Amino acid sequence: MYRTKNLGELRIENVGEEVELSGWIQKIRNLGGMIFIDLRDEDGITQVVVNDEELQLQAKELVKESCIHINGKVVERSSKNPNMPTGDIEVVANKIEVLGKCKPELPFEINSEIETKEDLRLEYRFLDLRNEKLHNSILFRAKVLKYLRDKMEELGFPEIQTPILANSSPEGARDYLVPSRLNPGEFYALPQAPQQFKQLLMVSGFNKYFQIAPCFRDEDPRADRAPGEFYQLDFEMAFATLDDVLGIVEKIVVDTFKHFTDWKVDEAPFIRIPYKEAMEKYGIDKPDLRNPLIIQDATALFENTEFNAFKDKTIKIIVVPNGAEQGRKFFDKMADFATSEEVGAKGLAWTKINTEKQVEGGIAKFITDDIKEKLISDFGAKENSSIFFIADEFKTAQKIAGLVRIELGKRLDLIEKNVYKFCFVVDFPMYELTDEGTIDFGHNPFSMPHGGLEALNTKDPLDIVAYQFDWVCNGLEMASGAVRNHDPEIMIKAFEIAGYTKEDVETRFGALFNAFQYGTPPHAGAAPGIDRMIMLLEDSQNIREVIAFPKNKKARDLLMRAPSKVSEEQLKDVHIKLDLE
Repeated sequence: MYRTKNLGELRIENVGEEVELSGWIQKIRNLGGMIFIDLRDEDGITQVVVNDEELQLQAKELVKESCIHINGKVVERSSKNPNMPTGDIEVVANKIEVLGKCKPELPFEINSEIETKEDLRLEYRFLDLRNEKLHNSILFRAKVLKYLRDKMEELGFPEIQTPILANSSPEGARDYLVPSRLNPGEFYALPQAPQQFKQLLMVSGFNKYFQIAPCFRDEDPRADRAPGEFYQLDFEMAFATLDDVLGIVEKIVVDTFKHFTDWKVDEAPFIRIPYKEAMEKYGIDKPDLRNPLIIQDATALFENTEFNAFKDKTIKIIVVPNGAEQGRKFFDKMADFATSEEVGAKGLAWTKINTEKQVEGGIAKFITDDIKEKLISDFGAKENSSIFFIADEFKTAQKIAGLVRIELGKRLDLIEKNVYKFCFVVDFPMYELTDEGTIDFGHNPFSMPHGGLEALNTKDPLDIVAYQFDWVCNGLEMASGAVRNHDPEIMIKAFEIAGYTKEDVETRFGALFNAFQYGTPPHAGAAPGIDRMIMLLEDSQNIREVIAFPKNKKARDLLMRAPSKVSEEQLKDVHIKLDLE
C-alpha cells in the first residue's frame, strides 16, 4: 500500500492519525530548522513538514516533481492556510522514500503562470498533463463521456463498435491509407466516419445504434479542429424521420450542457435556419446567434448608383446600432481587416447616420436622399447607426460580409456572454460546383434528396436540396446529420450526377449497394463532435486543451515523434517503394 489517504482528503478531524501519502513534490521550502514540502496528487495538495535532522539530510537532496512516499502523523497547523482544503493540517514526516526521481532541470515549470510555448508543452505532454487546469480538463472529459454513454443507453441506444480498418470513401476529406501486407498493392482506409457501417447496422435489423467513434481525416488543423483524428457521438435510427433525429440531438444537447455548466442554455426546440437563409443573413453556414448583427442585401438599392465600386456588384450591408459613436480609426482598422489576405475584400465602404439623421463620413457623398430614406425605413439604419458595405460577386460578397459581421461583433463587444445559443441549419444543397466547375456532393453523399429520384432526374443539380442538417452552437459546427438514402436506384443516380458510374458505386460502396437490395428500412442519424462539445463546456479557445495527447498545428505528435520514417524492411513487408522526388 503506497497511500492510506489521497492528498486532498485530510482535514482537521484527521489530526493524530498515522498516514502514508504518495505524490509529486510541487514545492520545497528549506527554512533552516525545518523543511516544508508541498506534496501533490490528483486529489489535491498536503503540506509535509520534515523536522528530523536525519530526514532533513535526505529531504535536501529531493528535487521538484520527484515522486515520493512518506509516512507521518497528521497535526494541526499553527499557521493555517484558508485557501487550501487541507490548510488546517500538515503531516510531520517520519519516513521518506523516493519512488521516482526527477531530473533537476525541468523543460518548464509545472502549475506556473509563466506561458510556455505550445510545441514544448506537447513534446513533454506527460509533464504538461500534471498542470492542474489541463489535468482537470481531461478528467472533465471523462465525466462528459460517461454522461453521454449513460444518456444514450437511457434513450434506448445500444453501443456497437465498427471497424477501424475499412475502405476508402469520399466523405469530404483525404483518407489516411494503411497498406495491406497480405494483399499486395491494396490499402485499407481509416474511417472518416462510421457512415457505411452504421447504415449497414440499420439494414441488419437494429432499431438503434451509437458509439463514441474515432474518426480520421487528413485535414488542415485549426484552433477548433484537431488534426488527424477526433471523436464523435455517432448514432443512427431505423424508421426515423428528420424530426426524430433532431429531437434526439436536442435531448442530448440540452441535458448535457445543463448538467455541466451554469451558463444559460437554449431550450428545445432549437431554431431551424435553412442553409440559404443562413448564408443571406449571416454569410456563413454556422452562424453565431450571440451576435445580434445581420447581413442584408442592398443590391437593388444601388442599381443606379454613380459609385463605380458598387456598379454591377452584389451589395451586402451590415447596420450597426450606435455604431456612429466610433471614431475614424475604428473604421480604418475594419477596412484593414476586410482587405487582409485572410478575408480578401477589395475594400470596405462605410458611412454613418448621425443623431439628426444626416449621413456623414466614408461614402456619404454617394448616399442620395432616396437611398438614405430607404436605409432608414427598410434596413433599420436608425439615428447614430453606422453602415458597412461589401460589394463583390454574389458568393464572395456573402463570405466577406460574414467575416466582417463576426469581426464587428468581437471588436464592438456585441457577443452575448455566458450563454449557449443553439440552432439547426437545414436544407443543405445536395450538390455544389468545384473550383474546376464540375458537380460534386455539397455535404454527405449518402443523404436523401428532397423529392427523391424525381428531383434527381428533373431538377438542376445545384437546385436540389437534401435532408441534411448541422447542429451549430456559438458559431461552431457541432454535428452533422441526415436522413439517409436507402434506395439503390436513387443512390446510383445521385452518384452519377457527381461523376461516378454505376460500376464505381458497386466497387467503392459494394457492401452498402448490395445491402440496399435486401429490404432496407428508412433510417437517419447524426454525429455530434465530442471534442468541440467539451471545448465549449470548458470555455476553451483551443481544442488541443481538452485532448490528452493532441497533435500540433502541423499535425505532428511531438511526444511520440509521429509521423516518422520507417525502415526499408518495414516498407518491403507492405510492398511499398518511396519516390520522394
